[in-house]
Amino acid sequence: MATTEEYYLPKPSHLPAVASLSIFLFTFGVVLWLNDLGPIVMGVGLLLLMYLFYSWFNTIVGESQAGYYNRQVDITFRQSMAWFITSEVFFFVAFFGSLFYLRTIAMPYLSGEGHLGSSHLLWEDFIATWPLLTLPDASNYSEANKAMGAMGIPLWNTIILLSSGVTLTIAHHALKEGNRTKLILGMVATITLGLVFFGFQIVEYGHAYGELGLKLTSGTYGSTFYLLTGFHGMHVTIGTIMLIVILIRCAKGHFTPENHFAFEGVAWYWHFVDVVWVGLFIFVYWL
Repeated sequence: MATTEEYYLPKPSHLPAVASLSIFLFTFGVVLWLNDLGPIVMGVGLLLLMYLFYSWFNTIVGESQAGYYNRQVDITFRQSMAWFITSEVFFFVAFFGSLFYLRTIAMPYLSGEGHLGSSHLLWEDFIATWPLLTLPDASNYSEANKAMGAMGIPLWNTIILLSSGVTLTIAHHALKEGNRTKLILGMVATITLGLVFFGFQIVEYGHAYGELGLKLTSGTYGSTFYLLTGFHGMHVTIGTIMLIVILIRCAKGHFTPENHFAFEGVAWYWHFVDVVWVGLFIFVYWL
């Protein structure tokens, strides 16, 4: 066991090589998706990636439980998680930026606003309205029948996700107080709300695709809708898996009121997902 003054350095591992290989195979498989070998290559990369995450995090949990980590290592973990979430913030900033560009710059410009008076650049009858349901050239696209409103499932999902942030905070305070029963109940409630959110999003996609005719091919509105909500749904899925792992660790008694960064790191991530959804609800569904 390392002393409190030492900064723990892990032993040489094969996992970095596995990480490089899995990421390469996964991305290369996506590129080859149009060919027959694409799904196979991507699937192998995904399996290796799952093995990587399981092995790497299992090693980290084992080292933490063995007492190898001190305050300096804890600070390193916190800095790493902060930088990771920062990268995720800019990830969504790029998506929100594309939505802003389409709505406030590209569409008015194509309708002739600010360009040679009232002349149109490409389509004579094009009118800049959002959401863009009537496409100026629908030969290679499919027009949606109706835009997705903010009421109904989107509003309920907003309430659900914000409520999950509250239950997670309750669980965090219970962990600091040493109340294990309240901690586990709070975690179960948070995970349940995350699963309900994901289930509602599946229902919403079925409604949008089948009844509203809103598809990825429905012009810029369809592509930005599924891009933003789909990637957020992926983050909710990842966050829910992380919460399940933390719940298992809570049940095993891995955390103490003084030492529980893994819990805090996942909580940071989940609250970030909550904030992003509020932005999505406002700019994608409401406005």
